[in-house]
Amino acid sequence: MVRKHYRFTGRVQGVGFRYRAKHAALGMCITGWAENEWDGSVEMEVQGTEEAINRMLVMINQSDYIRIDTVECREMPLEEQETSFHVR
Repeated sequence: MVRKHYRFTGRVQGVGFRYRAKHAALGMCITGWAENEWDGSVEMEVQGTEEAINRMLVMINQSDYIRIDTVECREMPLEEQETSFHVR
């Protein structure tokens, strides 16, 4: 299990990014959250297996409306009490 913090830029707000992330996370037992930021980016923390997180990112990027230009990623400590994925 790993936890990662992501920051996505591009056409990522107003295109269903957070809800697509939630749908993908629920299907792969990933916990965490996604949130729009004031600068037009989306921040997201996810916790799960590396494989599941990578599949989630592929699902998000397959949208015709979402265009990810840059991705920043850093590892985070696990949050043992987290039980679901939610949109902030």
